Amino acid sequence: MRIKEILKGKGITAKELAKKMGISEAALSLSLNGNPTLDRINQIATALDVPVSELFATPTEGVITCPHCGKPITLKTE
Repeated sequence: MRIKEILKGKGITAKELAKKMGISEAALSLSLNGNPTLDRINQIATALDVPVSELFATPTEGVITCPHCGKPITLKTE
C-alpha cells in the first residue's frame, strides 16, 4: 500500500492520521505493517480524502522501470 507515500505527499504524519481516524498510533501502525481489514482500509482512505484505489495505485510520476531487471526506480527531483 502507498499510505506512507500519500502521507508524505499531503504533509501529514502517521500520528495525525491516527488522531483523525480516532485510533491510537499503535493501532494504525499494526494496520500499516500487517493485514488491515477492509473497514480499516476504508477508514484510512476517508481520513486521507482519497479513493481506496489510490492506496494501491502504482505511482507513475517520478518512477521509471529498469530495462534490465524490470524493477521500478524512483527519481527524486530537488
